[in-house]
Amino acid sequence: MALVEVRHVTKRYQNDGASIAALQDVSITVDDGQWISLMGRSGCGKSTLLNLCGAMDFPSEGTVAIEGAVTSKLDDASLTKLRRDKIGFVFQSFQLLHTLTVIENVEVPLQLARRPNVRKTAMERLAWVDIAELAGRFPHQLSGGQQQRVAIARALAQSPRLLLADEPTGNLDTATSDSIHQLLGRICRDLGTAILMATHNPESAALSDQIIRMRDGRIEHTV
Repeated sequence: MALVEVRHVTKRYQNDGASIAALQDVSITVDDGQWISLMGRSGCGKSTLLNLCGAMDFPSEGTVAIEGAVTSKLDDASLTKLRRDKIGFVFQSFQLLHTLTVIENVEVPLQLARRPNVRKTAMERLAWVDIAELAGRFPHQLSGGQQQRVAIARALAQSPRLLLADEPTGNLDTATSDSIHQLLGRICRDLGTAILMATHNPESAALSDQIIRMRDGRIEHTV
């Protein structure tokens, strides 16, 4: 069984009474430890597909299944548990809580899940992304690359099977982007976590196992 199965998905939105198709008849599968990049111009449907695979939205037609569970058939409690325990999210803008220290940011999902040994686990995640020495700092005291490492540590806090990354190096310079790409590769290789990443950057996409090129809400081709 694939970790994620997207089958003949169409997603429509209403805009001033008109129906706009953000995705049209899209099918993909994501397996454990696989790194897939979604490429295409802004508005091609990459972020919509990420949201569907993260159970943050639901298809108008077709199905999205995570670990065999069809997301549109789950109740609110099951959806919350699925997102919390199985999926990590990384964004271009980092989305750290600036009133919390680095380690407190990583602790947030662990506290929400009422996990034991919260401080110990958070420190282990920070050590894994090579920034344990920054645990007591605040986000504004960090570089962009360091902030993204904190965001990745937070996304890995619950040891998810799937990491969804929306332009994770979009705000970073080339050298810093390269270090984040190396970290993403290590996540797949060493942790067995699958990554589904939306990117405009061909160099970023070239590091993944599979590239899905999208255009106007459809899959143009896969390499």
